[in-house]
Amino acid sequence: MNEEELRRSEASMADLLNQFERILESDPQIDEVGFLHPSQFSELNKEVGHSSPSFDDSTVLRSADGNSVFWNRDHKLGISTQVLFPLYEAAKHAFMAASRQYKALNSKSDVSGDENSLYVSLSLDNSFESDVMKHSGALLLLSSDLGTAWHSRKLVVSQKHKLSDFLDELLLSALVLSYSPKSEYAWSHRQWVIKSIAGKCSTLSEIVTKDSELVEKIAERSKMNYRAWNHRCWLVTYMTREQLLYELKRSRNWASLHVADHSCFHYRSRLMLKILEEQCYKQEISSSGYNVETYQLWKEELDWDEMLIKRYIGREALWLHRRFLSLFWIKHFITDHSGVSSHGKQNNSMNNDFRIFMDNELHLLDSCSIIPDNSFDDYQAQAKHSATYILWLIKQIPDSRRIEFQEKLKTENLKALLNKACPERSSTWDSLVSYVEASGH
Repeated sequence: MNEEELRRSEASMADLLNQFERILESDPQIDEVGFLHPSQFSELNKEVGHSSPSFDDSTVLRSADGNSVFWNRDHKLGISTQVLFPLYEAAKHAFMAASRQYKALNSKSDVSGDENSLYVSLSLDNSFESDVMKHSGALLLLSSDLGTAWHSRKLVVSQKHKLSDFLDELLLSALVLSYSPKSEYAWSHRQWVIKSIAGKCSTLSEIVTKDSELVEKIAERSKMNYRAWNHRCWLVTYMTREQLLYELKRSRNWASLHVADHSCFHYRSRLMLKILEEQCYKQEISSSGYNVETYQLWKEELDWDEMLIKRYIGREALWLHRRFLSLFWIKHFITDHSGVSSHGKQNNSMNNDFRIFMDNELHLLDSCSIIPDNSFDDYQAQAKHSATYILWLIKQIPDSRRIEFQEKLKTENLKALLNKACPERSSTWDSLVSYVEASGH
């Protein structure tokens, strides 16, 4: 490629970048970005009622050579894969140039004391600042994992201290997540924004709620997205008690439809722990017993989890969630921490609650231990999960109550069940059951 062709190519890419950035500026409500093969543009136009789009059709934007490069309608943006790499190169070049100029100008203004020079510097600073934000935004919509671009945006926004700029960062990162839902940088950027505005924004609760809804929306189309769920768990720190209860109620339906998703149940456990943590703090201050509402909340979760276990056979996530619930049920609701006399009413009540709880778990074990002769693997998995759950539960019970429970359990039956459900691990089951039996003496 000779010098003239190189100049024309660079000019063409610069025009393409300008076109891209004008789209972003003209439609600030764009909420989804995708990359399209050139052949898909005509199909999209057919779907929206344009069988043969003309060159001036605002839905499709074309390059100088007449090829369709952008599709923008109903706040959705499609970018042709044909121009993706050259557009990325142009955006990266423009961003790096603007970033260098912005940093150089800032370093000069720091050492200059002249008033006129400072005025000129501020004017140029705003111009380069705008370029950094514009080009970095375009660049991140083409490649989400450029840490330098994210860092530059943080630098500019944190120096301006304007709430609207922080909120714009939430919009940009949400747009990035629409095409790259597992982007570590995008999720981290959202956390940085929320940390920055916490205590300074009157609508923080609303922002946290919307962020939680964003995670749920992304989780629907991006399975096994641990980064998204980790972000949702992180949000719990900023939730009020009312929000915690609302999230617990709202996420129940989603969890019921995704019983194999460990992440959702982990999120529910974080919500419940936060509620319990707040209750423990209140108890320390008031020296009162556990809140009836919190007690009932835990019991309802145990009952709901049991219902799901019986409905959806062999789902490990449900049994793991039950371990969490049972551990804290024993620790906080049916174990005496106050040194009450063994003849006291409170201790009698706890003894009764403990027996009811353990009897219920044994009944659950019995109901999950049936393996039909023509069974699917799910029934074997259910039996294995229920038996290992009970073995685990024995170790969580206080020593003073363990012998009573083991007498009811009959560990030899449990060992037979495990060997039937998973015979290839019989030596493991023998060792595990022997260990549990020894701990009861």
